[in-house]
Amino acid sequence: MKCALLANSNKKLIIFFNGWGMDETIVSHLDREDYDVLVLYDYRTLDFDLSKYNLEQYSEKYIVAWSMGVMVSTMFDFGKINHSTAINGTLKPIDDNFGIPTKIYKLTVRGFNEKSSQKFMERMFKEKPPIDKFSSRDLESKKEELIALMNYQAKDSKTFDRVIVSDSDNIIPTNNQLNYWQNPEIIESGHCPFFKYNSWKDLL
Repeated sequence: MKCALLANSNKKLIIFFNGWGMDETIVSHLDREDYDVLVLYDYRTLDFDLSKYNLEQYSEKYIVAWSMGVMVSTMFDFGKINHSTAINGTLKPIDDNFGIPTKIYKLTVRGFNEKSSQKFMERMFKEKPPIDKFSSRDLESKKEELIALMNYQAKDSKTFDRVIVSDSDNIIPTNNQLNYWQNPEIIESGHCPFFKYNSWKDLL
């Protein structure tokens, strides 16, 4: 797993579990205000050295998890979390009833190439994507991550304080997310909703 710390020596930290194939590019427009943001991404492995980020220095910690990051976020213990938000993901993101149908996911892995990767990225949006480049990740790392994600399992006991589900999610189908969550917040968006927001605070 890789990390990008967007920091201004603030006392409040947002830990962001990103979606598949991403890096910090997809959320680089969001205003951090008085928060530092630790962006976690590239789930080919879940190994990373948490100690070098000195999380004890923060008086408040928040989790925002998106897409596959919702599942991955349940596998870590950051101590006391003041608030957690799940966005367009479930704890069973590869599942016929609660996530991406298994057959579709496996077909995606089997036929993965540059063209299908670009098509996937475009399908994340309800409207035309506001940016052309979604991350700096290479094709091989994305495919390896797709394969690795099939081997992970969430801690089902994990709960979130806020759950956001887009009404037009073409990646993790909206109906499957609604099958999983009880009374989520519904927004008008595709799978990637971040360009509807101006700041990280809007996601807490």
